[in-house]
Amino acid sequence: MKIFLTRKMPDAGMEILKRAGEVRLGVDSETSAVPRKSLLEGVQSADVLVSMLTESVDRELLEAGSRLLGVANYAVGYNNVDLASATELGVPITNTPGVLTDTTADLAWALLMAVARNIVPADRYMRSGRFRLWGPNLFLGADVSRGGSGDPKVLGIVGFGRVGQAVARRAQGFDMRVLAHDPMLKDLIAKTEGVEYAELDALLAQSDFVTMHTLLNESTRHLIHAGSFKKMKPTAYLINTSRGPVVDEKALVEALRQKQIAGAALDVFENEPEMTPGLAELDNVVVVPHIASASRDTRNHMATKCAENVVALLRRERAPNCVNPEVYDTEAYRRRLQQQ
Repeated sequence: MKIFLTRKMPDAGMEILKRAGEVRLGVDSETSAVPRKSLLEGVQSADVLVSMLTESVDRELLEAGSRLLGVANYAVGYNNVDLASATELGVPITNTPGVLTDTTADLAWALLMAVARNIVPADRYMRSGRFRLWGPNLFLGADVSRGGSGDPKVLGIVGFGRVGQAVARRAQGFDMRVLAHDPMLKDLIAKTEGVEYAELDALLAQSDFVTMHTLLNESTRHLIHAGSFKKMKPTAYLINTSRGPVVDEKALVEALRQKQIAGAALDVFENEPEMTPGLAELDNVVVVPHIASASRDTRNHMATKCAENVVALLRRERAPNCVNPEVYDTEAYRRRLQQQ
């Protein structure tokens, strides 16, 4: 059995793949994308494609993989996959759910703390040798806990899935008031102790920190836009560890320049890996390269779960993490089994 792996995954998953079949690597690099031509060629002889979130698994690629028994996406999200075409063509698609909740919530808090307390510019200041004398106005930031004012800060969570809930739990340690907005999970929010449901505009207006944890779809694209920043406090901060396009990045740059909000911290970008011009030059923003799930334990867990999906696909079994399970009942899938 042949497995086409677009880019190398952690060893925990690689070992399983190598035992399951012949593994062909699209590109042996951590920083180079797989050329489209290589993708189309590699998938032609593959029984299973292992893709990353950075590769477009569109109809053209799926049609090129005429012998594919499935695609294992090494990611929780699968916005990179044309799911409708995959189902129509009889190709099961899998992901790696439930593995990065706590790790992503941890990074959201790390970014929140970093931007609130000016950690990054203070680090640059220290490394450059400019620190000469402590002063009472040196790198003044914002409290996250009650701090000097004694008032609880307000955390607004947009998207109350697993990660949003994990972020809310961490807020208890800072004695924060927590607002959450997720129209699909109103009942869950109402039942969650210490969390209040709020419509988006109210959340934006009241929050000291707004953290994004929503899915990316047509209703959430540019959910945060120029008008949103006008509703936020000038002392508020925006944190995004969900998907880049949920924030209008051009509008964010302008809001930061005009000090409509105090700052932002981003792990994801609208046109990743590029940043909107002007973003990198701003001192009131923290930017990191999509590392929300980047802990050794979590990435190994993702790799293992992805590889287990591959093994199930190769065995023609129902994969444990199939995102289009209806595909197994299609004539197109049955034809794929017969041609093997």
